[in-house]
Amino acid sequence: MKINVSHIAKLASLPLKENETKKYESQLSAILDYIEKLKEVKTENIEETSQTTGLENVTRNDVASPSLSQKDAMANAKSQTNGFFKVKAILEQ
Repeated sequence: MKINVSHIAKLASLPLKENETKKYESQLSAILDYIEKLKEVKTENIEETSQTTGLENVTRNDVASPSLSQKDAMANAKSQTNGFFKVKAILEQ
């Protein structure tokens, strides 16, 4: 299958060198040829699946637990105001 890699690169605003164009043309052709082969596989009466291992996400319950006091959390702060970290502004008005 012949692919116009230069046209695709232009549409995607990708600057390609001549050797890259030839390289990607052969790679894309190989990919599309393989996809055509996959289309030949008989998939009728095959149940769809999203994964095959049977594994499920294992999560823990979200339970509140004690954490640092405000005094401990602020202990190493370079600068603070009224119990909050004080940082330089990062957004302009």
